[in-house]
Amino acid sequence: MAPSSFSSSRALSRSLTRPLPTVFLPHGAGPCFFMDWQPAGLWDAMAGWLSGLSEALKVKPRALLVISAHWQAEMFTVNAQATPPLYYDYYGFPEHTYRLRWPVSGAPALAAEVRERLAGAGMPSGEEHRRGLDHGVFIPLKLVFPEAEVPVVQLSLKAGLDPAEHLALGRALAPLREQGVLIIGSGMSYHNMARLKRGDAAVDPDSRAFDAWLSETVALPREAREERLRQWEAAPGARVSHPEEEHLLPLFVAAGSGGDSPGVKVFEDEVMGSVQSAFVFGRA
Repeated sequence: MAPSSFSSSRALSRSLTRPLPTVFLPHGAGPCFFMDWQPAGLWDAMAGWLSGLSEALKVKPRALLVISAHWQAEMFTVNAQATPPLYYDYYGFPEHTYRLRWPVSGAPALAAEVRERLAGAGMPSGEEHRRGLDHGVFIPLKLVFPEAEVPVVQLSLKAGLDPAEHLALGRALAPLREQGVLIIGSGMSYHNMARLKRGDAAVDPDSRAFDAWLSETVALPREAREERLRQWEAAPGARVSHPEEEHLLPLFVAAGSGGDSPGVKVFEDEVMGSVQSAFVFGRA
């Protein structure tokens, strides 16, 4: 069946003259943007960039499709709830961070179209009606869209974390960009918790080396970019930067859906001894 339910469901806030880009953003550490840290201001640069992202897009998306590092399922699975709750999947933080609110709507029609597109690409998928939006979704996007005015669908990673499958997922989702859907990969470009917890002032050299490789890789033409991403474990500092790759794979979905245009680093910060970067794909 040809996907149509979402594409005809409502008008865009502005007519699209080109597809929306795709974004890989760092979502920080737990509810870091909404609590005090020592040293003070540790997350201010990242919070400031996230707060300016909506304006930088220049066109308000019709809906957000978010792939978060914090949800894996046996098959790619969409949250199809009309009013998804929040899932406070972090531990040991101040009590007020478990009372944060972001009353965003879901988009069941978009969830259905995502499944149709995956079926057309030969990818089995599932549907979720109970799980809330995890902190990889609501914590950063509460800054990007504080009024919660843009509907959200969350899409899981697939267990096994195969790079090629997540690049292919992105390619299958790419046509949604022409319908005003902003595809967001939410993770961290460096996610070695053992080293982050040390709190060293100096940046981990493995983090710096991997970030340089990643920045170079995303800027390559599509075929070369995807080939290098499939072999990411061979990159300098790769396995130190990502002992587990769930925080990296959302970038692969954003890259796969970004089309032929080179990826661009749009933000870089040094925090807790790591380099953290954001990338945009398919930007005009």
